[in-house]
Amino acid sequence: MRELQMHIGEKLKFIIEADGGSRGNPGPAAYGCLIRNFETREIIFQEGKYIGNQTNNYAEYSGLIRALEKCFELDSNAEIQVFMDSKLVVEQMSGNWKIKHDSMKALVEKARNAFPQSKVIYKWIPREENLTADSLLNEALDKALNQ
Repeated sequence: MRELQMHIGEKLKFIIEADGGSRGNPGPAAYGCLIRNFETREIIFQEGKYIGNQTNNYAEYSGLIRALEKCFELDSNAEIQVFMDSKLVVEQMSGNWKIKHDSMKALVEKARNAFPQSKVIYKWIPREENLTADSLLNEALDKALNQ
């Protein structure tokens, strides 16, 4: 990862792309996430990780949480745009949909605590526009299942 360069007084902006998936629900699951520099679109962090037997929604939130935590490490004052193909996660994190299940409430709370939410905007994108994060999660899942 290249060092982030910042001028005095300049606010960093990040783009998060995140995805999660399971084969079966629940089933073997993984997430993929990446962080881009908003200005250059350069990828400054990416990760795909197998997370064991989980639900699809758990995997989706896991990718988001990991990326938000990494953004906080990089610059806790940055502004972030999150792009995900999970309508559920985007709408719940935007405050538009109620969270009915206790297990989901815990994930939403963890995501909200990972980065100051006043600096985060969530946007839904079609699956075909989230291919990099999807590829990271599938690589991690394939690697774990083929060992």
